[in-house]
Amino acid sequence: MTATPVDRKPRIRVCTVDELQSTGTKLVSAEGRTVLIIADQGNVYALDNRCPHMGFPLQRGTIRDGILTCHWHHAKFDLGSGCTFDPFADDVPSFYVEVRNGEVWLDPDPIEEPPREHWLAKLDDGLEQNIRLILAKSVIGLDSLGATKEILRRGSLFGINNRAAGWSTGLSILTAMANVLPYLFEEDRPLALYQGLAHVARSTAGQPPDFDLGPLRTSETRPERYIAWFRQFIEVRAADAAERTLRTAIRIGISPKSVADMVFAASTDHLYMDVGHSLDFANKAFELLDHIGWEHAEEVLPSLIPGLVSASRMEESSSWRHPLDLAQLLGELYEEMDTLIERGAAHPKEWDGHEELARTIIDGEPPESLGMMRDLVDRGVPLEELSAAVAYAASLRPVHFRVSNEFADWDTVHHVFTYTNAVDQAMRRAPSALLARGIFDGAMAVYLERFLNIPKQPIPPPSGRESSAEDLLASFDAQGQVDATAQVVVDLMAQGRHQETIRALGHALLREDSGFHQFQIYEAALRQYHRFAGTPAGDNVLIGASRFLSAHSPTVRAVRQTYEIAARLHRGEALHDEVT
Repeated sequence: MTATPVDRKPRIRVCTVDELQSTGTKLVSAEGRTVLIIADQGNVYALDNRCPHMGFPLQRGTIRDGILTCHWHHAKFDLGSGCTFDPFADDVPSFYVEVRNGEVWLDPDPIEEPPREHWLAKLDDGLEQNIRLILAKSVIGLDSLGATKEILRRGSLFGINNRAAGWSTGLSILTAMANVLPYLFEEDRPLALYQGLAHVARSTAGQPPDFDLGPLRTSETRPERYIAWFRQFIEVRAADAAERTLRTAIRIGISPKSVADMVFAASTDHLYMDVGHSLDFANKAFELLDHIGWEHAEEVLPSLIPGLVSASRMEESSSWRHPLDLAQLLGELYEEMDTLIERGAAHPKEWDGHEELARTIIDGEPPESLGMMRDLVDRGVPLEELSAAVAYAASLRPVHFRVSNEFADWDTVHHVFTYTNAVDQAMRRAPSALLARGIFDGAMAVYLERFLNIPKQPIPPPSGRESSAEDLLASFDAQGQVDATAQVVVDLMAQGRHQETIRALGHALLREDSGFHQFQIYEAALRQYHRFAGTPAGDNVLIGASRFLSAHSPTVRAVRQTYEIAARLHRGEALHDEVT
């Protein structure tokens, strides 16, 4: 490019025009970069010599018709601007060059737009085109500018607005990673956001966009009326009616607590809806709003409706009706729920019987465990304590899971744990008698998995060996190391190194090509660990999560490799010997 900028650094003399024309190209070092100077059809151009895709040397490419082609992946670049014709490769930085008195002079600074605007535009490109490398570059660039909240806001709203099918697993992953950022190694935090964004982009790829229905033009303002309407429309699977109801409630300013009551009630009007995903997604949507602001509620929350109206209802499944009719047992209990809660509220009491209740749930029969829970409510034990106990019971299933079970049954124990964790988190946000049904549903879901703990895999005692985070990560490098991983975790915690364990498990998660369930269980485990920190229950939660993660490792780790390429390119490192 031959235009002359103002207020730039002193130019670097490259060579004479005749010398450049005789060779066609020339490499020159400028401010730590290797710049490729090109003579083509009477013009002089300057581009960074590293292909922005994977850093291969562009001087090895071919120039024809004003286009430079990199031979490694055949990406094509416009000589005049560095812009790519192939979005997967990204644009190559270009530089100002000037011809004076037969000599070529280079401005050592690349031509760049303001960094924030540049990286936000790249973030949009990566999401729209589902290109992991562009996403990784944009996250690294924005993270260096302290723009974490903007990454989350932009990525989540893209996932909301570009998927008519509604809330996606990608959005849950992104929200879960936002929740755990403070507990990760600092260098893993942008990697966590990148993983979340990559799943959002994958979830929206090829999907039709969402078109909103407008709110009602009504004078109705009573929260209880909107809650009743919403539950009714979800009951009959009327998506449009439910959407207009929810949008209207938010638009007229009904409190976030009442809106949460509306959504959580509809998510528990049937048993263990959609194998727990309905309430889990609903809880994640509210957690997302904690990060990006309630002002986005009217965009975010209606995305839950497609899943709610299509959700399976477990009272329609044989396992919940035969040989023991769990739906009937729960229905009878729910008929007296309001009375039990009212009586208990008259004499609230502190309670720490989580371990006893959890063991009853995982080992006992439904009449026993439900009866025990009923009596605890009646005696004034807070519902939030019961929800925590049930979540802890669910966390014990992967702790005691036998690897002789079918591999797919890891997902069975996972679903109940993430559901009961969602119930627990929702109860802390917006407790209600309707939502409390999820506590009892969850307990019965835990009961139904009892065969996966027969016989129970024992919790290993501390070995007495000195273990480290490196030992824990090494246990993820080969398949079939589930019990070895658990042993290292037990040893680390016996040494009081809980935070190191949490960070190492996070690193193990993020370096793999992890799927939805791995992200879910790590985040749920951290929630429950912090609820029970300092007790054996907290340790057990981490043991179960580590076993689940180990069972799904190692993968080929391609997602992390792409991130590392982007990070090295961002630092200006030479990825190949010919790029200096």
